[in-house]
Amino acid sequence: MFYYTDAVIEQLAIHRVGNKLQNEFYVLSEKPVNLADGVLSELLMHYFLSPFTKLNEVYRLSHASNTLSLNEIFHFSSAFFAGELGFLELSQEISKHLFEVSNHPNIKGGELYVVHLRDVQLEGETHEAIGIFKSENKEAYLKISPAQGAFDLGYEQEAININKLDKGCLIVNTETEEGYKVLVIDQTNRQQEAVYWKDDFLGVRVRNDAFNQTGNFLKVYKKFVNEELDGAFELERADKIDLLNRSMDYFKSKETFKQEEFAEEVLGNPQAAGLFNTYRQQFEEEFESPFGDQFAISSQAVKKANATYKSVLKLDKNFHIYVHGKRELIEKGYDEEKGMNYYILYFTEEH
Repeated sequence: MFYYTDAVIEQLAIHRVGNKLQNEFYVLSEKPVNLADGVLSELLMHYFLSPFTKLNEVYRLSHASNTLSLNEIFHFSSAFFAGELGFLELSQEISKHLFEVSNHPNIKGGELYVVHLRDVQLEGETHEAIGIFKSENKEAYLKISPAQGAFDLGYEQEAININKLDKGCLIVNTETEEGYKVLVIDQTNRQQEAVYWKDDFLGVRVRNDAFNQTGNFLKVYKKFVNEELDGAFELERADKIDLLNRSMDYFKSKETFKQEEFAEEVLGNPQAAGLFNTYRQQFEEEFESPFGDQFAISSQAVKKANATYKSVLKLDKNFHIYVHGKRELIEKGYDEEKGMNYYILYFTEEH
């Protein structure tokens, strides 16, 4: 978890970065922002850091060549943390790098804030950090002020909503050789525009910890059940829901995932277990995120995945049946006289 209760903004620089393909340019500040106003500092802390308190995923800076020093953000950050690069120079280099990768026609120009932070807390440890934030969307705000027995009404046309951070990144000064611990915010919904922040600008990959191992495994398993098993077995929708429910029950009741145990208790079929092992290995190789035969289960990841595990039988537009328990208590049949399918449900009490 991330906390910023005791965090302090040491320095802040603001630059303007436009879209290279739109013939916009960047404008670099020649000095940091004066933060003598305590109220302004608190507002900035809320704007910059509050969105990160809801995150669980931790990233690493990386490079496709596996040579970490070729990642521009890693190079500049490491030089700054080592005292080899001044703060203003750091913020300017980061801004120029962002400009160079802003090469999609729909990428919006905006202000780039580079911040040196002290005493941020991540996963129980306190560190310094570099914050990189971008504001792209502006809103109009009304301003009301008293004036001689009445009120004046004004407005700010191009104002920033401090409750809506468009893009952000925190590079926490720890585990340098692994690419630091990095938190990322990106509110862009369109994939083509969003990819430049994480991939082209930051060059991050998800850290393969318990949260991501658990979440990724459940995603892979869900896709396997819904899309792959039909080729080898004749499964009804109720069978698939049962397999998904059993996997969720397993992850909710265990602290550690064990491959053989999962195959026996959840899949319960050697052929299905073999197919799934092949399927998951394809994911591991493609995304370079091995699960291993055993890993700690993250309850936060289970809770997140549970919201996407749908245990609903949708029958035409008439009925929805929510299946949460034993598969043997629901039977499917076909009525030849009516020419329709039917389900029989067995239960003890009606609530």
